[in-house]
Amino acid sequence: MTTRTEIAGGLHRMTREERVRAAFYRGRDLTLENPLYLRAVRTLIDELLREDTEPADLTVEAMGIAARPCIVEIRAKEAGVIAGVAEAGWIYERSRQKAAAIIDDGGDVAAGDVILRITGDVRTLLTLERTVVNLMQRMSGIATATKKLVAAARQASSTANVVGTRKTAWGLLDKRAIHCGGGGTHRLSLGDAILVKTNHLRLASNEVSNATLRRAWEQKKSAAFFEVEVADMEEALIVARVLGELQPSSEACPCILMLDNFSAADAGRAVQSLRNANLYDSLLVEASGNVSEESVAAYAAAGVDAISIGALTHSVRALDLSAKIVPEAR
Repeated sequence: MTTRTEIAGGLHRMTREERVRAAFYRGRDLTLENPLYLRAVRTLIDELLREDTEPADLTVEAMGIAARPCIVEIRAKEAGVIAGVAEAGWIYERSRQKAAAIIDDGGDVAAGDVILRITGDVRTLLTLERTVVNLMQRMSGIATATKKLVAAARQASSTANVVGTRKTAWGLLDKRAIHCGGGGTHRLSLGDAILVKTNHLRLASNEVSNATLRRAWEQKKSAAFFEVEVADMEEALIVARVLGELQPSSEACPCILMLDNFSAADAGRAVQSLRNANLYDSLLVEASGNVSEESVAAYAAAGVDAISIGALTHSVRALDLSAKIVPEAR
């Protein structure tokens, strides 16, 4: 993975693919060894478990289930791509249960496959079951949808990239799930990169201008990238010219033009106009807004570098998983 440190020599030395990777693909940073990601996982899981177990697991208590060793397997009930294995393992290990991954994050599964095998106390495993399965189902659903859309885009263009948005329910966990499916993370937070949208422009100056964007550029600090949203072809060319002027002064901050709610055909015309104006090479192009499984290939064929899809995280269908006690351990 290309990092900002590795590209500090200047964007003129980077290939287009390296710029895309530097801007949009930072999922490898989302591990439990990363304090920021661990904090996100801990905060979410602590709240989910608190909601689920306070004041107690009444069913376990009412049934009089005694503490004893038990084995539970989490299995797939349908085919897909698995995510959340590392996070599930962390939950179990934190509760002093032993978890063994059979299929790692990003792996393909078929119906019936065992993903995770956990050995521990039956009472604890029953109490943790729903929180763990819910987490893995959502993350695996995102990973599955991402891989499917990446494949559709790449079939139309070998250089097209599918990336997520900040329309997430579970923040960085959703971003990691996209990574497990082969997609790009896009911004990890508001403090990660600069993305100038229409509302920002309206509040700053109510117009797209060289002065407005240059002021923002001068305050970019350590931004992973500098992106500006445009609503039509006229704005696209204005912004592209400004970004082209700013680009030579950049060392490790790719400039990106976001085509907001352009049709695939209009996105293709925009890319061609940028080429005709000798502006294409100085920036990256992202298509965003109302992209679906049916239209992603058309956007890829239009020649954009990245296709951002909010539906990957704001309305994804969970992958069906189950947790079952191993018969011989009953």
